[in-house]
Amino acid sequence: MADDIRCATADGVATVILNRPEKRNALNRALLDGLTACFARLEDDPAVRVVVVRGAGPAFCAGMDLDELALHCDLRIAAEPARFAMPLARIGLVVPFTLGQKLVEIIGPAHTRHLLLTGRPLPARRAWEIGMVHEVVAPADLERATAELARTIAGNAPLALAGLKATIARAISAREGVEHADLDALAARARKSQDAKEGVRAMLKKRRPVFRGE
Repeated sequence: MADDIRCATADGVATVILNRPEKRNALNRALLDGLTACFARLEDDPAVRVVVVRGAGPAFCAGMDLDELALHCDLRIAAEPARFAMPLARIGLVVPFTLGQKLVEIIGPAHTRHLLLTGRPLPARRAWEIGMVHEVVAPADLERATAELARTIAGNAPLALAGLKATIARAISAREGVEHADLDALAARARKSQDAKEGVRAMLKKRRPVFRGE
């Protein structure tokens, strides 16, 4: 964990840093295990009221459901050059149900359709317009804006924060009972398909894929 995850706590705010800048902080097994251990420790720490997750280097995270990690955060701040993409359709894959559900929850079905069916990247300002991020700031202001937001939340009453988060979680809890085994099967079929293999080959070779629906 020491190599892939860095964590520091001050004034009730824990900062967790994905520390693989040379790989644009792509999520490998070591980093995922480090995140799990880190969050388990922070959850048991009564002094921690806010957790900030950020990436070392110019990228937050690349690869392996990069947006799922960010979308599960309560609040998101992006620098103006940031881009958000879910190019699964371009490489023959289907979004995992829980991630698709989270997207619909945050940006609604219309914007989710556009994001997933086109596979086009969204600039930070457009992500803000549709509710994917809460603030967009200049790159030089990102650290300041994040720290300011974290301090604001950490300064509020702990019991109120816990109650408010629990209220929101209860309001959307019905989504956890949605059956999706058939959709998981569709995603698995797409993942094992010849089109998915062709999509990855084409991406690596920087050419247009030739999909055949098989």
